[in-house]
Amino acid sequence: MNQDLAPTYQCQFGEFWLLWYSKSNNYSIVEHEFKSLLDHYLNANSIDTFNSLIIEEDIVSDTAEIVKSLELYLENCNATNKAYTTPKLKFDSSKSHIQAYYHFLDKTIEINYDSNLVKKIIHPAIAYLEVSKKTKVQTVFDIYLDEDLLCLFKDKELVTAVPKRDYHLLQGKFVMQLLSIVHGKQESDWLGTFHGSTISDSKNSIVFIGQSGKGKSTLCAILSSHGFELVADDVSPVLSKKGHIYYNPSAISIKEGAFNTLKPIVDHFDTIPTVLFNKTKGQLKYIPRDIPTLYSYPCKAIIKVNYDKDADTTLEDLSVKELLETLIPDSWISSEPHHAKQFLDWLKSIYFYKLTYSDTESVIKKITTVFKSF
Repeated sequence: MNQDLAPTYQCQFGEFWLLWYSKSNNYSIVEHEFKSLLDHYLNANSIDTFNSLIIEEDIVSDTAEIVKSLELYLENCNATNKAYTTPKLKFDSSKSHIQAYYHFLDKTIEINYDSNLVKKIIHPAIAYLEVSKKTKVQTVFDIYLDEDLLCLFKDKELVTAVPKRDYHLLQGKFVMQLLSIVHGKQESDWLGTFHGSTISDSKNSIVFIGQSGKGKSTLCAILSSHGFELVADDVSPVLSKKGHIYYNPSAISIKEGAFNTLKPIVDHFDTIPTVLFNKTKGQLKYIPRDIPTLYSYPCKAIIKVNYDKDADTTLEDLSVKELLETLIPDSWISSEPHHAKQFLDWLKSIYFYKLTYSDTESVIKKITTVFKSF
C-alpha cells in the first residue's frame, strides 16, 4: 500500500496511539484496534494481502469499506492547511503615532502604534512593564493598520500582516517575538507554545489547559497569591533544548466573571483598569505579576481545568485523547521532525490530570499535594 502516507512518528499511551504526520504537521489519536488495521493496511502489498491479514484476526467486515475508510483517514491526516501568505508590504513610518517603551528583565523594547484601538491589541497585557525611555532600546516594533491588514514590523522589517478580524494571529506572533527577545532565542529554538497557563513551586511546573472561560487564569491568580509562582499565563513556551516551560512576562488576563472571586485576594484589585476590546470576551483585567525565581522550570504535569461553583474539588487521571483534543487546536507546535519527536517524548515524561474546582482553599490543597508528589 501507499507508505508515503504513513505516520512519521508514533507513540503508545495505554489504549491509545498518538501518530504524527510530517506532511501536514497533524497529530492524530487512534485506538489500538484502529491502529492494528492501519498497520495491516500500510504493510500489505495488495488488497488481497490485506484481506488475508484481517481474516486471520477474525475481523468480519466489508474489506472494501475498511480500505475506503483507511484511505480517507490517511488522506485527511496528510492534507496540509493552506497557509496564509503574508503580503509584501513596505514599512510606513508615517503611521507611528503613539510610542511606548517596555522593560523586560534586562531589555527594553519600543512599540509604535498607529491608534489607541490598535494599542489595545498588545498593550494591556504588558502595560505594567511600561517605562519612560531611560535605557537603550534593543528592538523597535511597529503595529498599524494598512487598509484592512493589521501589520507587525520588527526593526522596520515585516514580521506578519493579517486581516484585522484575525488580530489574535498577530498577538500570537508578537508573543513569540517577545519571548525570543526576552530569553535571547530564535523562533526555531522553541518546541512550541501551548495554549495554557503555568504555575511553579520554584522547583517544577504544571501547565493548566482548558477552553476559554473554564478558569485557567483565575486558578493561576489564586495560586500565585498563595505562594506559588506564575511562569506563564495563556501562552506557555517550551524550549526545544531543555523541554522546560519558560517565563512569559505577560500579565494575567482575567474575565469579568472572576472579578468577585479575585477581589479579596489580589492587592489593589479595584485600581487595575478594565479593558474592553472584543465584546464577545467582555470586560478584562490584566493583573501584574512578579518575575519567577528561575526563568524556566521542568514540566511535570498537564492539568485540564474546569471551574464549577457547585462541584467538589476533584483530581482524576486524564486520557491522552482528551488532553490533546484540548491542547492541540489552539497551540503552536513546531513542524520540524526533530521537534515533533521531542514533543512525543516530552508527553511520555509527564502526568495528565483533570481538575474540577469550586473553592479557593480546597484547590490550593489539591495543587500543593500534586507538587509534593513529584
